[in-house]
Amino acid sequence: MKLLHIDSSILGDHSVSRQLTKDTVAQWVNNHPDTTVEYLDLAVDTPSHLSADSLGFRAPAGAELTDVQKRENVISEALVTQFLAADVVVVGAPLYNFSIPSQLKAWVDRVAQVGRTFKYTETGPQGLAGGKTVIVASTRGGVYSTNDWGRAAEHQESYLQTVFGFLGITDVRFVRAEGVAMGDSKKAEALAEAAIGIAKLAA
Repeated sequence: MKLLHIDSSILGDHSVSRQLTKDTVAQWVNNHPDTTVEYLDLAVDTPSHLSADSLGFRAPAGAELTDVQKRENVISEALVTQFLAADVVVVGAPLYNFSIPSQLKAWVDRVAQVGRTFKYTETGPQGLAGGKTVIVASTRGGVYSTNDWGRAAEHQESYLQTVFGFLGITDVRFVRAEGVAMGDSKKAEALAEAAIGIAKLAA
């Protein structure tokens, strides 16, 4: 079993999402000792955002690519191959300005490749990356899950649920710690709840 561990927080050792992904991976490996882990830190190795050059993997077959596009294609190919090879993907996804970090969005844009992870058919899109388990460690400074405004305002869990589903992945699990910026007591409560969630999700 192959597990891909992805972090995207820019906060380093102060990151709550990094703590949650670390704990999730440790418990998964403890429960599934045959697991091999590959690590990707998107805050360190950030793919460039989509541009005319980094979109080169969508060029028509036989198109002549520039040297820059060729280099960008190597990055895209490495990321999508790594993603497709994983049986389990653990993603650290903090909430930044109501959405995911731009570093994580840049990764999504590289692995969402037509013909590799999805395709269009006469009846609509079809995901090609099914059969995986994705565990998202979701962290939020405030509380968004308990009221209509918060649920409408967040484009973090809702976005990842949608995009992984679009790629054909039906087993998407979330472990959440929210309210972590609302004082020490609230943060401790959130981490305790997340620990219980990790134990269940990594079983």
